[in-house]
Amino acid sequence: MAQLRMQQDQPDRGNLQIWVNSRIQSRPIEGAKVSVSYSGEPGRILEQITTDDNGRTPDLELATPPLEYSLAPNVNQPYSEYTIKIEAEGFATVEVTGSELLSGQQSIQPVEMEPLTPEDTFNDISIPDHTLFGEYPEKIPEDEIKPTNETGEIVLSRVVVPEYVVVHDGAPSDSTARDYYVRYRDYIKNVACSEIYATWPDATIRANVLAIMSFTLNRVYTEWYRNKGYDFTITSSTAYDHKWIHGRNIFDSISLIVDEVFADYLSRPNVRQPILTQYCDGHRVSCPDWLSQWGSKALGDQGYSTIEIIRNYYGEDMYINTAEEIAGIPASWPGTDLDIGSSGQKVLQMQEQLNTIGEVYSSIPQIGESGYFGEDTKMAVEAFQRLFGLPVSGIVDYPTWYKIQAIYVAVTRIAELQ
Repeated sequence: MAQLRMQQDQPDRGNLQIWVNSRIQSRPIEGAKVSVSYSGEPGRILEQITTDDNGRTPDLELATPPLEYSLAPNVNQPYSEYTIKIEAEGFATVEVTGSELLSGQQSIQPVEMEPLTPEDTFNDISIPDHTLFGEYPEKIPEDEIKPTNETGEIVLSRVVVPEYVVVHDGAPSDSTARDYYVRYRDYIKNVACSEIYATWPDATIRANVLAIMSFTLNRVYTEWYRNKGYDFTITSSTAYDHKWIHGRNIFDSISLIVDEVFADYLSRPNVRQPILTQYCDGHRVSCPDWLSQWGSKALGDQGYSTIEIIRNYYGEDMYINTAEEIAGIPASWPGTDLDIGSSGQKVLQMQEQLNTIGEVYSSIPQIGESGYFGEDTKMAVEAFQRLFGLPVSGIVDYPTWYKIQAIYVAVTRIAELQ
């Protein structure tokens, strides 16, 4: 209770927005009732709001601990925790406990609501401690390159960014743990937000995201767990893989970086598979041959670039590579930005997709499907970027193109994977 009182007195603030969708087809839920309170004081409501026709709440400015708590190893919790309750007609009530908020950061709390049934009237999501603050098992060391005769036959002939990964929410041998189908980019964002702080330098966040992605793509490429007889891609256990937390909030600064670099991974010369880039916090646990999370933060503070941070830990022969294929998208990146005056089939595809998305998200205006990028298309792109947290430029760059693809796929699916 004393810590909560302290947080309320802090001058530092962060921003929280709640995005509410139905699980089926990712449709936004308008008019959902949302209440926000401090975790630990659920009876003291700080905010009561409703979602708009895009399923979004207003941006809430809320108290956080001081910024410096997240900038060095600290005994003080660097983030505040909020409880969010969401009620909507025809849907089971959802309560999220422990949604994290950092000083000066924008946090998005996504909420997927299930249709109301007699058996399902309430869903509780509890977000545990961040890995840099809580106690979690140390990573069990593995070889960074997997011989084919040890893991079985490698199914993939090239590196492919998957549409989904299947996350086993526990240790590999825990048969009671649930498996979740998670979009690849959402998985990476979730892990990064669970394992590093969004307040860290840009180059540090990028280096850590690359390590997370390369590790994950190694699991995908080598079919590591499937070759051991399991039906999942990766686990949520820090002893074996990364910490993934079902239903956690996502910080904008991390999300934007993942959208920029999601097809990248780390390579060594003459090695086809992505490198299994292991790491530790570097404060409570030492790992001389791996990336140190707190150490990478210190290097970022000193002005090291992303690749300099990577090579400081993994060696000079490590480099950044890009996957040859991105699965689950209707149309690949055209290779150049689309802007006023652009024309052709890629522009037409993008216009058709924006119109389909606009049928679900009303703030995106309908546009002519002409194959020519005019002012109306620019306005629709700006509305899309604004709605989905991208820099608002009106230009369809690499992150915007693939975000359009992802949202288009989400809203046109008959139903999500179970």
